[in-house]
Amino acid sequence: MLTYAMLAFTGVALFLTTGCQSVSTSCTQEIGGPKFPPSDPALVQILRTAPTRAHVRLGEVRAEPIDTSVDAPKIEAALRKAAAKLGADAAVVIYDRTQVTGAQVVGGFGYRSLQAVTDRVIIAVAIKYQ
Repeated sequence: MLTYAMLAFTGVALFLTTGCQSVSTSCTQEIGGPKFPPSDPALVQILRTAPTRAHVRLGEVRAEPIDTSVDAPKIEAALRKAAAKLGADAAVVIYDRTQVTGAQVVGGFGYRSLQAVTDRVIIAVAIKYQ
C-alpha cells in the first residue's frame, strides 16, 4: 500500500524529470484564413523550408523553451501539438534564434542595474496541403 510520503516523493520525482523541461507555445490563426478541425499531432511534419506542394497558410506557431536544456525533439513535439490545433499538416520553421525577451533589475539599493533576459524563440508557419 502506498503511503502519502511515497506518493509525494513520486510526484516530486515526476516533476523533476518532466516539469523542468517544458516548452511554452502559442498559435495565431491567419486573419481571414481557412479554418480546419484539429489534426493529429503525430502526423504534423516539421519542415525547414517551404514545400513545393500546394498549400494554404493557417497561421503561426511560437515556441519558447522554458529551459536551455530542452532538446530539439521536445521542441518539435510542442510545435506539432500547437500546429495540430490549427488543423495543420506541417509546420515550416521560419525563425529559430536567441533573442531578448525581457529585462530584470539586479543588485541592491543604490547599485541596481537593468539586464536583458534572452531566451530561445522558434516561430513556424502552420500549413495545410491542398
